[in-house]
Amino acid sequence: MAFDPQRHYPLGTERPDLVRTPGGLTLDQLSLHGEGVTSPELRATPETLRLQAEVAAAAGRAELAANLRRAAELAPLPDATVLAVYTALRPRRSTGEELEGWARQLDEWQAPLTAAFVRDALAVYTERGLLAV
Repeated sequence: MAFDPQRHYPLGTERPDLVRTPGGLTLDQLSLHGEGVTSPELRATPETLRLQAEVAAAAGRAELAANLRRAAELAPLPDATVLAVYTALRPRRSTGEELEGWARQLDEWQAPLTAAFVRDALAVYTERGLLAV
C-alpha cells in the first residue's frame, strides 16, 4: 500500500510497517523491557523523519516539513557533530569562514538542505553584524 501522508498519520498507529529503528527493529519488537534494545535503537531514522516531513507538508506546515527534512539529513551524523553545528550557528560564535566551512562539510556529508540553512544564516549574520570577529 502506498504511503498517503494525509491518511496515514500518526505513522505509529496507521502505518507501523513503515517505522523501523536504526537497527531494523519494528515497533512491535520494541519495549522498555526488551532485551537487546539499546538507546541507539530508540533514535528516529532518516526514513521516518522524511515520512513525517511528508505528513507536515500535506497538513500545510511547510516550516515543520523543512525542519524534519533537515533532521533526516542530520540523523546519521554523530551527536557531537550536530551539537557543534548548532553551537556554531549561535550569534557571534563563528566567523563567516567557519560557517562556510560547516556548510561545505555538510554538503560532503550529503546534507544539502542543512548546508543551505547554514549559508542562509551566514548571509543574515553578515547583514546584521552577528559574526564573530
